[in-house]
Amino acid sequence: MNNALDEPQHILLLGGTSDIGLAIVRELLSPATRTVVLACRNTEAGEQAAAGLRHDALTIEVVQFDGAATETHAAIVADIARRHGDIDVAIVAFALLGDDATANDASAAAEVAHVNFTGTVTATIAVANRLRTQGHGAIVLLSSVAGERVRKGNPVYGGSKAGVDGFAQGLGDTLAADGVHMLVVRPGFVHSAMTAGLQPAPLATTPEKVAQLTVRALRSKRRIVWAPGILRFVLMALRHTPGPLWRRLRL
Repeated sequence: MNNALDEPQHILLLGGTSDIGLAIVRELLSPATRTVVLACRNTEAGEQAAAGLRHDALTIEVVQFDGAATETHAAIVADIARRHGDIDVAIVAFALLGDDATANDASAAAEVAHVNFTGTVTATIAVANRLRTQGHGAIVLLSSVAGERVRKGNPVYGGSKAGVDGFAQGLGDTLAADGVHMLVVRPGFVHSAMTAGLQPAPLATTPEKVAQLTVRALRSKRRIVWAPGILRFVLMALRHTPGPLWRRLRL
């Protein structure tokens, strides 16, 4: 359980090698933090990430987790809770980006949609059920501005983020009665390993800046945070842009 200063003792990162997820973990770390679990598909990369977080008073564990293996999610979360106790903050940060060609390849599109939507749904429900049992805790779910109005350049990724964003908001509303808080994070373009080699979009940001905004929003119990905040107003305009004009925009 969080201490009197609202600092978490136990943190779980699903997507344990995510640059944004790791930045949020670092922003959350305090002398009160006792355990961090990095759950990821590539455990070797997870161990490298853990090395950058370790200090004497902190226990860090890297566990095998595959966002596509939806049938394993409930058992993995249950095992983590059995061994480490209550989960104070769970960060759901795994996703596949795909590319412009994904929408033309049914197999590639299915993989992105399965991981980003179905995998995120099953993993988040597994965490939510555990936090319900505890009667406390918070879920930080990484969405994207790409889901606010899906662009033609990568409709599978944008569509999956639109779906999971709506799911998280609805689930968060049901969890509130059980003492569990849901925060949906909507970053814009973030300079990270996922976007390496891509042309940065306007208002591009960094994992560290997203993390700062996320932790501030988490502590103030907000439902949604944009990163950077100005994107809320940019997307407000883009959401209502007429279709013929929207199709001509190079976004």
